[in-house]
Amino acid sequence: MNVTLGEKEHIEFLDEKTRVIVSDEHTFGTDAILLASFSSPKKNDIICDLGTGCGIIPFLFYRDGNRFLTAVEIQENACNQVERSIELNGAKDSFTLIHSDLRQLDFKLLNGKFSLVTMNPPYTKSNSGIKSEKESEKIARHETMCSISDIALCASKILKFGGRLCLCGRPERLFETMKALSEKKIEPKKLRTVHKNTKTAPWLFLLEARLGGKSGLTVMPPLYIENDDKSESEELLKILGKYREGTEK
Repeated sequence: MNVTLGEKEHIEFLDEKTRVIVSDEHTFGTDAILLASFSSPKKNDIICDLGTGCGIIPFLFYRDGNRFLTAVEIQENACNQVERSIELNGAKDSFTLIHSDLRQLDFKLLNGKFSLVTMNPPYTKSNSGIKSEKESEKIARHETMCSISDIALCASKILKFGGRLCLCGRPERLFETMKALSEKKIEPKKLRTVHKNTKTAPWLFLLEARLGGKSGLTVMPPLYIENDDKSESEELLKILGKYREGTEK
């Protein structure tokens, strides 16, 4: 199915068939792909991706067979991209797109609905770092529209008891993130750090937490994205998998 692309838009192939529209404003990086892989949804999971941007995470799930997908996004242009990507993939029966601030969702309607919630959140506090000039980048990178506490509160309302929240973030905010989740009874259960190579400190963490889970955190082996000779690691190549094959078509 054909859709109209804007001047600064193009199509990324996630495999031979699954496609997502990206733009200069709303695109994706390696962290989103790593988070989608880390989340490891089951086929029958009912999934919500908060702050979906161009929709990369739910479209990766769709590519791999998940069909109960909800995407929440506050920015109108991003929602327009996702809507056209849904049309492009003939995926209307599998997606619900909600144009909303995650702090203002209809929690009565969505209460306890999801078994998995994912989010690639803004990494920087609203009063920290150099602000991006583009409004879309400010929202994606800085906590101008939501904080980690807002994310924790939202997830605590829309997750089923025992449901999982998977997110990523910068290592310097790990304690703050885990504390915010614990305060909303979402207990951190699995942690993995991501490193450029074996000689570098982590630049990203991947965290899974469960609503109503018991205390007890499993720390997984580090994920290295490069070998010491700067070639891509075997694990990264495995994670990229179908996406890399799609881009080479």
